[in-house]
Amino acid sequence: MNLRTLGRTGLRVSEIGFGAWGIGAKQWVGARDDESLRALHRAIDLGVTLVDTALAYGDGHSERLVGEVVRARRDRIRVATKIYPKNRRWPARRDVPVAEVFPAGHVAACTEESLRHLGLETIDLQQLHVWTDEFAGRGDWLEAVERLKRQGKIRHFGISLGEHTPDNGLRAVESGLVDSVQVIYNIFDPSPEERLFPLCRKMNVGVLARVPLDEGGLTGRIGPDTEFPPDDFRNRYFRGDRKRQLRERVEAILADLGIRAEALPETALRFALSRPEVSSVIPGMRSVRNVEANCASGDGKGLPPGTLERLRKHRWDRNFYAD
Repeated sequence: MNLRTLGRTGLRVSEIGFGAWGIGAKQWVGARDDESLRALHRAIDLGVTLVDTALAYGDGHSERLVGEVVRARRDRIRVATKIYPKNRRWPARRDVPVAEVFPAGHVAACTEESLRHLGLETIDLQQLHVWTDEFAGRGDWLEAVERLKRQGKIRHFGISLGEHTPDNGLRAVESGLVDSVQVIYNIFDPSPEERLFPLCRKMNVGVLARVPLDEGGLTGRIGPDTEFPPDDFRNRYFRGDRKRQLRERVEAILADLGIRAEALPETALRFALSRPEVSSVIPGMRSVRNVEANCASGDGKGLPPGTLERLRKHRWDRNFYAD
């Protein structure tokens, strides 16, 4: 597993990180704790050094599983988690003041709760789970972050940007408020390349590339007849005619690159890792099989320039989260 530096934090993190939303066993339905624990252990065996979770993932269930594994291992695993918005609204709205979303008391209380779930004394990277640049320079949340750092309860601080809105974090990055940003970046949505990535490079801010497989859309396994378990959020994400649209887009990629569907997940992960600004890609992994397949892409090779150029025509401007 190749390692990269997470911006100015200096933390060395694996190219493939472990995205732990799915093991929270809510929204992504079907995860079994025994398999989730095996997947986490196998990921660490294969060189994964970064796990990204959140207090909202299964109401702390994901954090508990992550903490159980991290405490059991002698390996130095970097844990990133997130503070949910107090108003429980995803994404953040520009017309809602930060005092209603991340008041200082809420930031501190959520961090304490995450520490209890994880069973750790310190969180390597604490993040706000939603963000709008209207929050920059307002409210008392930053005072809480600085206090938590002084207390040794968090080491570094970052933000998770909303769906398909990378430019909404430019002010935060430019102001020096954050050590890292988490952003959607994949074959369908390469928009962070335009302004966010160059600014992160200039400011030495780490980048965690999330949703590299488009919530499963870039696995090559979803088609018009695919069914998801009841209550699984993908029923909404891929509702209506979207699975047919997706299949057409995926088939166009496969034909253009001359690859089979089985090779698409690796291609998608290597696409994200081809940008030097990306510190780690954090696909969701709920099974040992997926861990082993995904970790094979973290060898520092990325994709050839010609392949990257051909993939540019497959950009797909849409927002399945909000539409």
